[in-house]
Amino acid sequence: MSDYGHELSFGSFITPSAHDPARAVALAELTEAAHLDIASFQDHPYNPDLLDTHTLLTWVAARTKRIRVSANVTNLPLRPPPMLGRAAASLDVLSQGRFELGLGAGAFPHAVHGMGGPRLTPGEALGALDEAIDIIRGVWETDEPGSLRFAGEHYSVPSMKRGPRPAHDISIWVGSYKPRMLRLTGRKGDGWLPTLEYLQSPGMAEAIKIIDEAALEAGRKPADIRRLLNLLDVDFSATSRGHLHGPPEQWVEELLPLVLDHGFSAFLIGGDNPRLIRTFGEEVGPALREAVARERAATDAPAEARRAAVVLAKRHASLDYDSVPPSLAAKVVEPGDAAYEEVRHTYIRTGSPALVIQAANADDVVDALAYARGQGVEVSVRSGGHGISGRSTNDGGIVIDLSKMNSVEVIDPATRRVRIEPGARWGDVAAALAPHGLAVSSGDYGDVGVGGLATAGGLGFLARRYGLTIDHITAAEIVVADGRRLRVDADHHADLFWAIRGAGGNFGIVTAFELQAEQVGEVVSATITVDATDTAVFLTRWGRLVEDAPRELTSFLSLFPARRGRQVTGQITVVYASDDVQGAQDALTPFLIAAPVLDQQAQLAPYHALIVPPRNRHQGQGLEDTHSGLLEHLTPQVAAAIEEMIKSGDVLIMQFRSMGGAVHDVSKDAMAWSHRTQQFSVIASTAPAYASRLDDQWERLRPFLDGIYLSFESSTDPARLLDAFPEPTLTRLRALKAAWDPDGVFNRNFNLAATAAPSAMTRAGQAT
Repeated sequence: MSDYGHELSFGSFITPSAHDPARAVALAELTEAAHLDIASFQDHPYNPDLLDTHTLLTWVAARTKRIRVSANVTNLPLRPPPMLGRAAASLDVLSQGRFELGLGAGAFPHAVHGMGGPRLTPGEALGALDEAIDIIRGVWETDEPGSLRFAGEHYSVPSMKRGPRPAHDISIWVGSYKPRMLRLTGRKGDGWLPTLEYLQSPGMAEAIKIIDEAALEAGRKPADIRRLLNLLDVDFSATSRGHLHGPPEQWVEELLPLVLDHGFSAFLIGGDNPRLIRTFGEEVGPALREAVARERAATDAPAEARRAAVVLAKRHASLDYDSVPPSLAAKVVEPGDAAYEEVRHTYIRTGSPALVIQAANADDVVDALAYARGQGVEVSVRSGGHGISGRSTNDGGIVIDLSKMNSVEVIDPATRRVRIEPGARWGDVAAALAPHGLAVSSGDYGDVGVGGLATAGGLGFLARRYGLTIDHITAAEIVVADGRRLRVDADHHADLFWAIRGAGGNFGIVTAFELQAEQVGEVVSATITVDATDTAVFLTRWGRLVEDAPRELTSFLSLFPARRGRQVTGQITVVYASDDVQGAQDALTPFLIAAPVLDQQAQLAPYHALIVPPRNRHQGQGLEDTHSGLLEHLTPQVAAAIEEMIKSGDVLIMQFRSMGGAVHDVSKDAMAWSHRTQQFSVIASTAPAYASRLDDQWERLRPFLDGIYLSFESSTDPARLLDAFPEPTLTRLRALKAAWDPDGVFNRNFNLAATAAPSAMTRAGQAT
């Protein structure tokens, strides 16, 4: 038996007739409507009676939503490999991962030469195809360093910028029949795409043997090559009852051995007949799937397709990839997958995890956690992936990615109760709540994910009016270390509910939050850019203005060093959480005299307009070294230390977020976040090359600090535990950690089991 266990696919093989182009498109649309999987088209560029296939593919992809599209097969000699690779990747991106590359050495060489293509012998055509596959894959390998360079007998690529990156792992299906082409298919192809009627010599069984032997010689598994088959001489209405001439049940009976005995797993029907397409999709496909499933279950045949060889080659030896639970098989991204580059990093941090598991629901989280625990590698949990602290990716471990768990639901508008999943972005949350006149106080950046912020604090534009994000959490759904799914609130596992609001990363994976939103409509916002050369004076003025302002006002400040002869600049953001324009004007006007104004603008706008997600690509943008602290006040001494830091040239940005107001209304022992007297949060960031110098500069400020904000701190020094969780909070958290996570599964976000030496603040005699 040669059943390779691949999932079955069905499709159509359509003639791209130039005389009736609408029919070709309609047959593709019917292919999708009939529940088939693939629409493929002949590619004979030299035939004036046919449309250009690759142009047609773009049109068909735009007119459909689900089916994959492919040439059957692409005529290589008339399509240079570098451009073919780029065109394929472009169509894959535009179709959201629905393009596959059927590829052949080129039929009708005289016609090819007539169009200006090369006149190749069969051996030369084979060599050209061999080189072309390497070039095309090289175009797609955008994570490889440097430009693509290739020097071959048939093709030369002196220096080409790689990309674009395909949306998924595009398969290369090789159309081949003769031994040398079959061996190339086994060595380099992702699929074999012959036509049944042409499989005469060396015969189907012999062809499969050649492919399999070539695959093994190349260090691949025969199952790495998917077997597809075109079916041209077919009929459902024939009375002669020849092969594939008869009713659907006869087709199932005759196709079943091709799956079980020869390993074919995809069938593409020709004939351009709407009735054939519909019957094939609605009757033959489902029946054959059922028959194959029964046979596989009875014989313990593999249930899932193998991974491509290029993916297998990049697997880490530290993981048992084959033991990934079946429920997650379609939700994992390996280092060799095309999607890996999109999920390996955070916005701030670079990473090279051995596996990323993209959970779609809480059950997936349970399965992912169980698998990860058994692998003995580092485990990171990611929601939105902004990742300033660097804890939501890793090198060589597993990332449990919650970004697909992103629903936002208004449970009860009257009581303002909402449910938000951790992978949602705060900008999307604001937009979803806005039609109900609601908002949740969150960060200042719409691209930030809910999960990390809502377990660490949440200091945003509404903080002084409405408090922290965690102050609004009324319940949470969480998967704890032993795999249990729990709902926690004031009456259920109250101790765990207390802990996750401020130290959530230590206790499990929150899969949903319930919060009480606030009634928020339009707000007044202003941005003021100032000359902050006299940095210390400016900072003390700004700090005093914030503390004296009504609690409707929250202000953030970004401080930038002098660059290219320019002055130190400050960018003040002020949000007045009300549509009272006069009140806002009275509160905002004093900020215009804090320092010489370089630019200003103000607006009355819906709250959600302030934090629209920019949809940043997560590529590790730098500024990986960040320190965080909390300040009681911006005193002259504090401001002087900050001036020295920003003028040192070692710090690229410092940011200040105002607290106070409603943040101070909550008791310090109400939850694990116990910093309820400080007025400001401050962070400093720099590029990796300046990391040690930033550390030295931060020591200027450390004696004045009173606490840290975890999500902004990149240091993992255990001494920071006491800064984050001053006693008695730390002792209580450690007792809960021992109860809920005794094995230290969740140890990435300031591991509570670490030994905390007295902090620098404690040694300096500062209050903690």
